[in-house]
Order: sequence, then structure tokens, then C-alpha cells
Amino acid sequence: MAVAIAATTGSCNLYKKYETPTDGIVGEYAEALKQPVDSTSLGNLGWREVFTDPLLQGYIDSALVNNKDLQNAKLNVDIAQAQLEGAKLAYFPSVTFAPNGAGNQVGNSGLKWGWQLPLTVSWQADIFGKLTNSKRAAESAVLQSDAYRQAVQSQIIAGVASCYYSLVSLNNQLRIYEETSKLWKESVKMMEDMKTAGRYTEVAVVQSRANYYSVLAAIPDIKQAIAKTNNTMSLLLNVKPQEWAVNGSSELTLPAKIDGGVPMSYLAARPDVRASEQSFAQAYYATNIARANFYPQLTLTASGGYGTLLGSTVVDPAKWFLNLAGSLTAPLFTRGQNEATLKAAKLQQQQALNTFQYSVLNAASEVQNALVDITTNREKQVNIAEQEKNLEKAVEFNRDLMNLSTTTYLEVISAQQSLLNSQIQLENVKLNNNQGVITLYQALGGGR
Repeated sequence: MAVAIAATTGSCNLYKKYETPTDGIVGEYAEALKQPVDSTSLGNLGWREVFTDPLLQGYIDSALVNNKDLQNAKLNVDIAQAQLEGAKLAYFPSVTFAPNGAGNQVGNSGLKWGWQLPLTVSWQADIFGKLTNSKRAAESAVLQSDAYRQAVQSQIIAGVASCYYSLVSLNNQLRIYEETSKLWKESVKMMEDMKTAGRYTEVAVVQSRANYYSVLAAIPDIKQAIAKTNNTMSLLLNVKPQEWAVNGSSELTLPAKIDGGVPMSYLAARPDVRASEQSFAQAYYATNIARANFYPQLTLTASGGYGTLLGSTVVDPAKWFLNLAGSLTAPLFTRGQNEATLKAAKLQQQQALNTFQYSVLNAASEVQNALVDITTNREKQVNIAEQEKNLEKAVEFNRDLMNLSTTTYLEVISAQQSLLNSQIQLENVKLNNNQGVITLYQALGGGR
């Protein structure tokens, strides 16, 4: 019997542990797992090393303590740990104590009452690996829950940082519009004075006023965006809505070594990829459990105790009793049901594998997209910064020429509008660059 059982279990791999597949993109991922961890990669850097702004660090600290989504993710890990403990305890015998009493009558002897104090020990032998696969599936569930917790933590850190740098950009844009409104108000006054002096007509005054009011009209929209971003930040930190201070000159920089590309080993740190793999591992063990249902189960039971009720007989005085039993339960008429269960388990395993493969491809795509965004935004930032410098000179030169009556008010207004557009565009590019670094950090699984 032992030889037959060993041959059967070996052929069905009921006891074989899950291993990462070696084909396709998942195979590249499996090879990456064998590589030593690069502690200097962006994804493996602690979040304090990436987000060095003291104000931002304080906000992230608060979010990691107070955020309810992260608290629930941590509780999921605890739940999975408790379920794993239950799966481990299934290896041990179960012990029950069930005191009972009953009446017994034979012929006209009268009703006799008896009682028992039995203790029963039952143990299921894990011959075909059903308990082993259940325990391993529970272990994978713990790893999956922990990976999910890490993904939530990474998302919260990225969310707080994104809100922070959005506030930096919006506050800078508000400052630009407010300063511009003051300058354009002076331009209106200058046009009015020149009209009085006979150098310009009412057309110049009306045109300058229209541009001045267009700047004022944009300010409420920016204030509205600032208020909503502050509310989002408050929600992430799990506090009532309030305004959050930011450092207007704060910018993120990308480590130079990332510029050359990202190896697959960096993607192995992504928590969503790890969670997807553990989901596939659980499906693998579920298939093994479905296979084990085709084989018999051996259960050993021992019961003993003290009492006056022994079987169908009542004795007096009370006596000790002991029963030993073994049962082998084989599925005879449930083969069709077991085959259907196994087929469904195999199909679910294939679904989990497809999801796992897609998660690896999606991770690589997100990282490459983030790198492209950062590269293009860097180029744009340099060019727009130079454009802004030249437009500042153009506004200054046109003002001087207008005072000398060698240029028209339209050229002055056009230069002022171009400068404002360039300043706002530069702030947007800075924001996109910061968001690109945040996205790349999250895409690499950062946030530990």
C-alpha cells in the first residue's frame, strides 16, 4: 500500500510545491527573482530618501498612521495569518469532550438511567496531501495580503506626494496670476495716462482692461483647484478638511542610473506583481486539493471515558471504557462531481496565470511610460525656462519702446500675454516632472 500510495502521489505531484513558471515574460520574471536585490534602485529606496521635503515627510508619516485603507490592509494580513494558523493546526488530532446521559429499558426490567463522560481523539492522516496543500495555500494568502498591504502603502505615499506637488504648482500659479494682475493694472493706468496725453485712443485702454480682467477671471479657478486638492490631502491623512502648507520651491529629482532603463529585477519588487503571483500559487494548490478528492481519506479515532452507560447497557457501578477505530473513506459515486471540480480548478488556475502574465507586462509598460514622460518633460522644462527668460526681456524692451513711441500697445500686450502663458506652462511642466518621478517610484514598487 505504501509503495502504491507513493507512486500515485508522485505521478500527480500532489505534494509538489509551487514554482514560478519558466516560460515567456513570467520566465524572465522568475530569472529576475534569482538576482541579488539592488538596494540602490529607485523602487528599493526608502520613501524618505526620495521625498526629502520635511513638510511632505510629515504629511506622509501622518497618512501612514491614520489612513483607514492602510489599516484595513494591515488587518487583512492579520486575518490571513490567523487562517494560516488554523491550517497548520489541522495536522494535529482533534479532541472533543461530550458528557451525555440516557435511559435504557429491556423487557419489564424498568427504565434505567446511565451517564458517560467520554473523551474522543480523532486524527486525519494526510496521505494524499490535502492538508499540506491547504496549508501552503494559506501561506500564499499571507504573502498575497502582505503584498496588497505594500501596494496600498505605496499608493498612499504616492497620493500624498502627488497632492503635495499639485499644491506647490497651484500656489505658484496663483502667485504668478496675482503678481501679473498687479502689473497689468499698472499697464491699464499707463494706457489711461497716455490716452490723456493724446498718444493713444480709447481702444488701447479698453484692450488693456480686457486683458487685466482675463487675469482676474482665472484666479478663482485656481483657488477652487487649491481647495479641492487640500480636501483630497485631508482625506488621505484622515482628518477634517483644512489648508496644507507647502514649500513653493520643492522639486523632485530622478537618480541618474534610472536614465539607462529599468531591468526586470526592479519589477520583481512591485507588490501588485507579487500579489498576482501568490494568487496563481493559491490556484495551483486548489487544483492539487481537487485532485486529492479522488483518493480515500484515512481517519483514526480513539475514545475513552468513565460512566454507567456502556453501549446499549446501563451498568452499576460506573466503569472505565475505551474504543479504538479506523476508517478509510473512498469516493465511489462522486467521481463525476470530482472531475467537474478538478476541471473548474484547472480553468481558474489558467485564469490566474493569465492575470499574472498581464501584471508583469503591465508593470513593464507603466515603468517605460513613466521614463518617457520624465525624459520629455525634462527637455520641455529646459526650453520653456529659456523661453520665459527671453519673454521677460521682450516685455521690458517693449515697455521701454512704447515710452519712446517706437512700438504699439498691441506689441506690449502680446508680449505680456506670451510671458504669462510661458510662466504657467513652466509650472505645469515642473508639476508633470514631479508627477513622473512619483509615478515611476510607485511603478517600481517603492514605498517600503
